[in-house]
Formats: sequence, structure tokens, C-alpha cells
Amino acid sequence: MEGHDSNSRPSVLVVDDDESMRALLKRQMELDGYRVVIAENGAKALAECEAKLPDLVLLDALMPGMDGFQVTEILRSSERTQSVPIIMVTVLEDQGSKLRALNAGAQEFISKPINRAELSLRVRNVLMLRDYGNLLAEQNRILERRVEERSRQVLESYRETITTLCRAAGYKDQETGNHIQRISFYTEEIALALGMNREFCETIHYASPMHDIGKIAIPDSILTKRGPLTDAEWEIMKSHAGRGAELLGGGDSPYLRMGAEIALCHHERWDGSGYPAGLKGDVIPISARIMNICDQYDALRSERPHKKAMSHEAAVEILTVGDGRTMPGHFDPDVLEAFKRSAGRFREIFESIKD
Repeated sequence: MEGHDSNSRPSVLVVDDDESMRALLKRQMELDGYRVVIAENGAKALAECEAKLPDLVLLDALMPGMDGFQVTEILRSSERTQSVPIIMVTVLEDQGSKLRALNAGAQEFISKPINRAELSLRVRNVLMLRDYGNLLAEQNRILERRVEERSRQVLESYRETITTLCRAAGYKDQETGNHIQRISFYTEEIALALGMNREFCETIHYASPMHDIGKIAIPDSILTKRGPLTDAEWEIMKSHAGRGAELLGGGDSPYLRMGAEIALCHHERWDGSGYPAGLKGDVIPISARIMNICDQYDALRSERPHKKAMSHEAAVEILTVGDGRTMPGHFDPDVLEAFKRSAGRFREIFESIKD
């Protein structure tokens, strides 16, 4: 970023009680082109945030007096600072501490001793995801100001933004842009088979790709892990449902409203055995019930690092007959019947939009 106005560069607040660690983090951030402010304890960090809001906080977990977990909770409790990205820097390796950091509101955590390349990458990614969130919020404000116009140009621009954000979330996961496209058509197909009105069918087409947008808040170390997740890691992974609903919630756009309910509830099951809330039956929004079976079909058909792709026939048999892990009782009976009637179209959609 050499040659840029210093005020145009993102600012990073480095908080650590160890002078040598502050110097190391400061030097690396400056090499990466960021403006750096330092604080040696939690109280001074809060004062710095109050004086001038940073773009990101690199926060030591273990400090005398007010530790990093407490600082994070305070920042998240204030409307002014609640959206500032936080990366927790810690010597703690246990999953409980990492889960505590994420629950407090940290976006990422980095273990000491610091790997400089990893530090640079994590900071860049977190700032990029913040920019995507700001873009979504701005697009929502624009749509709300012009909602009476409902012009084709505004709607198309908004839909393109949704697509871009979903692809951004996909960069953190093994899923592809083609998966996102297929999901749109699968969900619309089920909605049509259920006899839903045109407005619902159009809305779910554009809202359904946002189902996993909360995964942008899940650490890469968990999201891309090839082996089985620990219990603590699985709890963090499941939090993507709530995180997605938080990211999309609060807007008046029908796409965001449905996107938020799909993000929150698409892992709920008809028999109550799903997550995050264990909802049962028609308490689960119909959009999420549709999304559930569509997402599972595509996951079965797709190749992943830990599994091979299945044939259409094998995927349909698992969803309609069951294999012990997935059972017909997981799905709304009406949605399952609509899927059976639409199975041929699902095959056509998958074959025409392959990875």
C-alpha cells in the first residue's frame, strides 16, 4: 500500500501486555500496509476504541486485570463497537478456550507463537468479510430507500449482490458456485410442486443460496478440517446457522427475511432431531423445510474431500427410504412427496449445472 494516503489505510489496534509481542505484531501489520495503534491492557484498548474506532482489533486473550474475553464482551455490548472485527491471539490450545473466544464475539483466533504468514492471511480475510458485510448492509439501505420504486434495475442489482456474497462465503467452504445455482433451482422446483404462489417461488429462488452464509464466521481450521470434528469443534460449526441469521436479519427485504429464516432453520428436522433449536413439525418455516431436503440431495450428489459423489438413484433412495443416518422422518411429509414428484427435475438440474 506504499504511496497511499495513510488515512485511507485500514487501522489495526494491537492489544498485548507483552512489549515484545506488541512490537512484533505492530511491525507485521505495518509491513502489510496497515495503520497501527497499540495498547498494553484491556482498559487502554477500550479507551482507544472510544477515541477512534479501529477497523480490526488484534487482542491478547490472557492479560492481567481485564483479559481479552472480557474486552471482547464489552466491545460487543456497545452499539458503537459491536461490529468491530476481533482476532484473539492466545497461547491457549484447548477447545474450550477457543469456543469461549468465539462465543464472546471474536471472529478468529491465532495461536502463539505467531506464524506471520497465517497472521497476515487471517487479518486480510477478516477485513474482507467485514467489507462484504458492509456491502450487504449498504445494499439493504438502498433497497429500503427505493422500495416504492421496485424497479427492475434495483432488484437485479440487489440479486447480483446476494450472489456475490454467497460466492464469498463459498470461498471459505468446499461448496462451489454451481452448488449455489443448483440450490436456487431445486428449492423453486419444490415450491412449485407444493403449489406455492409466484412471489414465494421467486423469493426462495434468490434467498436459498444464503443458507450457509454464516460459515464466513467459522474459523478455517474447523471449516476445512479433513478429519472428524471434536465435540467442541462441532458446536462451533453448528453456530453457523445462528451467525447467518444474525448477518441477514433486521432488513425489510423479502429476500433477507426469508434468507435469515432459512439460514437459521435449514438444519432443523421434522421429527425434532435437528439443530440449533430442535424445532419440530410445522413450527419450522416452510422455506427451511424445503431447503433441508434440497441441501441434502446436493450434498449426496457432490464430491467432497471426505466422500465420493453418489448417483442420482442412490441419493433419492437415501432420502426416501433412509440409511440410518438420514431418514424420511427428518423431512416434512408433504415436502418429501413433492421431492419424489420432482426427482427427475433434480437430476436434470444437477446434470446441467455440474461442478
